[in-house]
Amino acid sequence: MTASARLSLGPLLYYWPRQQILDFYDEMALAPVDIVYLGETVCARRHELELDDWIGIGQRLREAGKEVVFSSQVLLESESDVRRLKALLAASSGLEANDMTAVNLVQRAEGGFVAGMTLNLYNEDSLALMASLGARRWVASVELDADQLGLLAESVAGGIETEVFAFGRMPLAYSARCFTARHFNRQKDGCQFVCRDYPDGLEMRTQEDEPFLVLNGIQTQSVKSCDFLADIPELLRLGVNVLRISPQAAHTAEVIQLFRDVLDGLLAPHDAFRRADRLRSAEPCNGYLHGKPGLDLVFHRSAQSVYG
Repeated sequence: MTASARLSLGPLLYYWPRQQILDFYDEMALAPVDIVYLGETVCARRHELELDDWIGIGQRLREAGKEVVFSSQVLLESESDVRRLKALLAASSGLEANDMTAVNLVQRAEGGFVAGMTLNLYNEDSLALMASLGARRWVASVELDADQLGLLAESVAGGIETEVFAFGRMPLAYSARCFTARHFNRQKDGCQFVCRDYPDGLEMRTQEDEPFLVLNGIQTQSVKSCDFLADIPELLRLGVNVLRISPQAAHTAEVIQLFRDVLDGLLAPHDAFRRADRLRSAEPCNGYLHGKPGLDLVFHRSAQSVYG
């Protein structure tokens, strides 16, 4: 399979130590990924890196041939959050807008912007609105099934690129409350940055000891890892232009290489899926794409041997 689809690395969703972050993006500069999203999207209290640090990382990645896009914070809760966003806009040449405040600030900017998945774009009218405001790419919500995704991708084909979250624990919800701090009976403003102790999020289990959700500060994630490696042929058929891989604490570069090898026709999708078994931070799922519960792992007609 040889395809024109590109690979993106989503923004870092977890709170890692400063040196780990710097080392990670040094590694990503060498990885076969086309687009890299940078910045803090989850919590304004996370400040291992300041704006100048992110700008420096972006410059190094551009020098390595990557398209760099800075991502806005999902929940803007204070004037200081808005000031940080404006400073980011002033210092960057591309933005992923993750709420309407960011859209209002960046609309009709030269070069356009990326409409993030937390804008909740579910129909042709909302995509047309984003296009009229200057969006050049949109990121589909994780719960869209193939029929919905294909319809929306077709509606903007030739105008706006379609990007899909293709690998990693899925962001499901955000709250003003910090769930990780609350789990340890701490106030949000006195969290002591406990989420730094969980580089892939804090798994929660039911009373029956079944995996349920993952807490990541104010963000709730799926307990399983979305994995569309075996679904790449279907995604390309639907008109998807960009496949997003979400950073995890280990093996991200190897996961990127698997996606690249499938797109370049060097590896069959089902073989790539099998090889990812040792690389994922959690068990795989792909249910939403197939119209099923998100945590399901569903057979695909073009790669049924993956799950057999």
